[in-house]
Amino acid sequence: MTADPSDTAGPPASGRNPLTLFGVALTTASAIAFIAYYVVEALGLIEGPYAGLFGFFLIPALFVLGLLLIPLGMWREARRRRRGRAPWPWPIVNFGRPATRRLAAAVGVLTLVNLAIVAVAGFGAVHYMETTEFCGQVCHEPMRPQFTSHRVGAHAHVKCVGCHVAPGAEGAVRAKLNGTRQLYEVAVGSYPRPIHAEGRVPGASETCSSCHRPGFTPRDTTRVIRDYADDEASTETVTTLDLFTTRIHWHIRPDVRIEYTVSATDPGAVTYVRATTPGGVTEYSGPNVPAAPNGPLRTMDCLDCHNRPAHTLSATAERTVDRAIAAGEIDRSLPFVRREVLAAVKAEYDSEASAVASIERRLLETYASRGRTPEVTKAIQTAQTLYRSNVFPEMKVTWGTYLPLLGHVDAPGCFRCHDDEHKAKSGAAIRQDCELCHTIR
Repeated sequence: MTADPSDTAGPPASGRNPLTLFGVALTTASAIAFIAYYVVEALGLIEGPYAGLFGFFLIPALFVLGLLLIPLGMWREARRRRRGRAPWPWPIVNFGRPATRRLAAAVGVLTLVNLAIVAVAGFGAVHYMETTEFCGQVCHEPMRPQFTSHRVGAHAHVKCVGCHVAPGAEGAVRAKLNGTRQLYEVAVGSYPRPIHAEGRVPGASETCSSCHRPGFTPRDTTRVIRDYADDEASTETVTTLDLFTTRIHWHIRPDVRIEYTVSATDPGAVTYVRATTPGGVTEYSGPNVPAAPNGPLRTMDCLDCHNRPAHTLSATAERTVDRAIAAGEIDRSLPFVRREVLAAVKAEYDSEASAVASIERRLLETYASRGRTPEVTKAIQTAQTLYRSNVFPEMKVTWGTYLPLLGHVDAPGCFRCHDDEHKAKSGAAIRQDCELCHTIR
């Protein structure tokens, strides 16, 4: 292969430069990659929000970059020649020589292999970024409470991106920009402790509705709640709730629209409610709210009550221990077992390791006269598990850090609106009537 400066055939003189040719190659490769991706995506062979980011954002960005490099290279080459520089010495490829043909074949095959490796690696990276392990374990410490609670919840089979990334390329781009900020916070250690929960999930229409059928009316249910006293026998009290689930889900019926605003200083305080029903529109204002707000209203959806559907941490240690006793994970034959386990898991510890060791030591001392019997061992293991599943000292997460808004026992929940204080001009109030939603027996 030798240079032949006298060859004038082919592209314009200003186009004969490495930058322009690289732009042509990049644009051509991006166009081919986009067509291939579009076909594969149309056939339903690729799913996931980050795949859309790769196909509809990254590849077109490379295509546009190639287009910009073409005229930039031509401009640089024209300026270079005006300064009297010699043309680029391009090699002459003679395919009449067997060695040249073998080299060209080898380059072509290796190029295809490299493209295949890059494509597989690219889609592998996209797939890995959509896994729960990536979200929960790459940023191990800040996401450990969420990762731990997700694994034991009802939505354990749902990937993080299924709820935290809105559908389409726009949602993926927004998520990655947010992820870039979070990556910086992790790198410099400036992430909040605990992690703020507000505003982390798109609306229910973009998340919940992908699995749960909109407009479906669930059946009423019965729930049995078992509470235990701190006496020697850990005496049991049973409460039965008949939940009118059909009435509760009235708020999100297709023919009902509930809109509201919250206080600028307290996101948990609802200041104004507008209910649009087949019977008309009714406006309710909270105490000391003279008029309807001028700003945008939030439309009530699933997440206004089910605010922690995939990361449910126990609001109180008392209820957590009671559930463990009811499930037979703690033996009530141990005297004062409810009181002792509760005291062990509610104590403050500097770290998880310290908590695990202290819980074991404390319960062994309490039941020293019995020794390490199966009942004592099981109580220790259960108490340690309850602590590790709900309290994370390094992230300043403890009992009640993340409160559920479903119901009204641990947080205002329903009583944010149903308080007899939100009233219409007619004097009608949003009632705080227990039997609207349940009966107790």
